[in-house]
Amino acid sequence: MRLIKPSTLRQWARRHADAETALAVWQALIEAGDFPHFTALRRVFPAADQVTVESGRTVTVFNLRGNRYRLVAAVHYNRSLVYALRFLTHADYSKDRWKDDL
Repeated sequence: MRLIKPSTLRQWARRHADAETALAVWQALIEAGDFPHFTALRRVFPAADQVTVESGRTVTVFNLRGNRYRLVAAVHYNRSLVYALRFLTHADYSKDRWKDDL
């Protein structure tokens, strides 16, 4: 898969230093992966979930760093592209406000 704008992950890692390794591992697994559909992605990321947001689009939510953080991404299986959209603490994710912006 091709990760669009990996610099976004580096910015998040600077803000959340304790998640730097988890973000790097996530990036490596995404870029090395060949995920033709969500089921294939779940083989590598068993805790990933698909969530429908306010716009009606479906995003994929990844648990990182022992469930401390959530990475929200748009995964385009047909084009092998991944857009990292949001990186939230578990507490911020639980507020559900992020769904309104996507």
